[in-house]
Amino acid sequence: MTTVASLSLVPHLLIKPSFRCLSRKGVGRYGGIKVYAVLRDDSADYLKDNHHWEALFHVDDPGPRVPIEKGQYLEAKQALDVVRFDIQYCDWRARQDLLTIMVLHNKVVEVLNPLARDFKSVGNLRKDLDGLQEELAKAHNQLYLSESRVSSALDKLAQMETVVNERLLSDGSAFANTADCASLDPSTSLDTTTSTSSTVRVGAKKPKRRSLNISGPVKPYSANLKNFWYPVAFSSDLKDDTMVPIDCFEEQWVIFRGKDKRPGCVQNTCAHRACPLDLGSVNEGRITCPYHGWEYSTDGKCEKMPSTKMLNVRIRALPCFEQEGMVWIWPGDDTPTPTIPSLLPPSGFTIHAEIVMELPVEHGLLLDNLLDLAHAPFTHTSTFAKGWSVPSFVKFLTPTSGLQGYWDPYPIDMEFRPPCMVLSTIGISKPGKLEGKSTQQCATHLHQLHVCLPSSTNKTRLLYRMSLDFAPWMKHMPFMHLLWSHFAEKVLNEDLRLVLGQQDRMNNGANVWNWPVSYDKLGIRYRLWRDAVERGVDRLPFSNEIESGS
Repeated sequence: MTTVASLSLVPHLLIKPSFRCLSRKGVGRYGGIKVYAVLRDDSADYLKDNHHWEALFHVDDPGPRVPIEKGQYLEAKQALDVVRFDIQYCDWRARQDLLTIMVLHNKVVEVLNPLARDFKSVGNLRKDLDGLQEELAKAHNQLYLSESRVSSALDKLAQMETVVNERLLSDGSAFANTADCASLDPSTSLDTTTSTSSTVRVGAKKPKRRSLNISGPVKPYSANLKNFWYPVAFSSDLKDDTMVPIDCFEEQWVIFRGKDKRPGCVQNTCAHRACPLDLGSVNEGRITCPYHGWEYSTDGKCEKMPSTKMLNVRIRALPCFEQEGMVWIWPGDDTPTPTIPSLLPPSGFTIHAEIVMELPVEHGLLLDNLLDLAHAPFTHTSTFAKGWSVPSFVKFLTPTSGLQGYWDPYPIDMEFRPPCMVLSTIGISKPGKLEGKSTQQCATHLHQLHVCLPSSTNKTRLLYRMSLDFAPWMKHMPFMHLLWSHFAEKVLNEDLRLVLGQQDRMNNGANVWNWPVSYDKLGIRYRLWRDAVERGVDRLPFSNEIESGS
């Protein structure tokens, strides 16, 4: 069978701008896939011309082959799936070869059995052993070939996945021209490092590669990133007579409830002598400075000045709103949007835990971590991923321009919700046996919300909410919230030591997104979205999905 894999990828990686790869499936002794060449968009005419073809990938024989012109077009993801199925077959073939060796070894044991010697002559035994040794030698050679095929196929698949990932970077940055990309801020820019060659050849110099350039100390936040609604506290933490101090975009604020029980957010600095207001108290809907007793309402107006003449004094206040158990603020200068996205878990879930943590990492690095599941079997070996096997491939499947999708082979759905939220639904199965089931196939689920509020360039306020669609009675068990907090902190600490290390390297110039691969898709899209926001482009990437989620 002949297939033409449509890989409209970055132009510099193969032969012609905007190309397609021609491949042939089902050749060689055990089958395989051969990627022959790269075609332009006008491939129907291009095939008729005489050009040099080069085989980029074949499991059995990496040498060039003459292309076959007839076939059907496949999406890039479908082409990758064809390669993966081919590798799965090679893996199966290797296992069969290993089984053959085991059977032959058993036959050798049977021949050498003392009971068998009584019924066979020495000559017959020697003949049997010689035959078995010859078969074993052939089987070992075949196993070696199978292992080589699998190794070669995996290497070439990694190359193809890198190429497809280049397309993701190219698509996400399509809204900016090359000059724009080259002049971006070092902390969020797109790297367009190139090589002089425009053709990929097996064993030749590596082609031009795109990566995200997230390096150097984090620059001051763009004002554009502030023009969103940000959840900053859980309603349950804000009582009538309490306050919640927060940092947001390098500024200090304090949240408290007014006389009408509605939350307000004012700057956490008294207008008189710059005393932190959160050191004071809340009485009758006003926050009182502990230094000289000045009292402020939720709109920032000073309504009481003991021991002096009353003056018209006001401190800054932000738009503040309460919805579905969370308090939101709008820290930007633009007019707030009239809608706030819902962060409630799906119907049928009960909220079991709401936890707040202050973390010494930049919020983008924490989001990068939360949007990545491939690290779980390597990082979370003492918590939720204990016993997980390492799959051959980890994929995040998502619409072409979406910020949500699901992980394969894990039963986990995930979404990045701008500007700083990650929602995930996890299908709960037996420990270490998550592979092979989608969330819909699982009977019970855990839903998570992570809010990464940018407190400063090296600090994040994390709001975590955990919900279950089973065992609602657990919510009322004594000390259960302490158990959830302990487990959440233990999981987070496994990540934190790594992210802190990344932050240290990044501040010293290392690029934390130097070599993205296929399972980094959601993290890449977050970075492209954030880069577009900070540069103030007219239309944000993935805007349709963002609007639908609002």
